[in-house]
Amino acid sequence: QAQVQESGGGSVQTGGSLRLSCVGSIFTADTGFMGWFRQAPGKEREGVASLGRYGHTTYAYFVKGRFTISRDNAKNTLDLQMDDLTPEDTAIYYCAPGKPRRGGTSLAATEYAYWGPGTQVTVSS
Repeated sequence: QAQVQESGGGSVQTGGSLRLSCVGSIFTADTGFMGWFRQAPGKEREGVASLGRYGHTTYAYFVKGRFTISRDNAKNTLDLQMDDLTPEDTAIYYCAPGKPRRGGTSLAATEYAYWGPGTQVTVSS
């Protein structure tokens, strides 16, 4: 069945960078948008960035200007470039496809079909 798998997490200091990648069911025929979410301990899952099938992007205000969501057609991945990281970015990061046959972009968890197992990002001060 359809699934996704994240990679690229790790531990960095404030100001560092990481690039996350998601493989598996990336923009299949019925996928209108995909996204990256994160969840810190004791916190709700929150939307980070969303990419529409035709290139439109939406970012959470707290990452705008620092993170970039993109797709790599050659590698068939959904990527999240994270620059200028801060301790508040520490969380498990998940990628997900939007529910089938829906367009646009969204940062709402209810608009997504399922999640990968996540990859841990830890930013120290």
